[in-house]
Amino acid sequence: QVQLVESGGGLVQAGGSLRLSCTASGRTFSSYDMGWFRQAPGKEREFVATINWNGGSTDYADYAKGRFTISRDNAKNTLYLEMNSLKPEDTAVYYCHVIDHWGQGTQVTVSS
Repeated sequence: QVQLVESGGGLVQAGGSLRLSCTASGRTFSSYDMGWFRQAPGKEREFVATINWNGGSTDYADYAKGRFTISRDNAKNTLYLEMNSLKPEDTAVYYCHVIDHWGQGTQVTVSS
């Protein structure tokens, strides 16, 4: 059974940093693009960032460029999202995604 488990969320002040992790189990995803999405209360789920299978190519939503960094460690079957200079509008549940699998999400709350 495939599982994606996110961790690393929490409460942080504006300007702070968090590092999210997403560990996959049940199969390896080293051949697939992986991504992060987020959903704020009352809003649609939106794209944050994506990374190709070997980490050689990344793409970011405009709001994430320059502040967030997506990376992966295929040996550990783990996806990361480093988030810096966090803003209150970054408050959301963050989800990792690969193929048609989603994690349960991790809450990120940024206080002003």
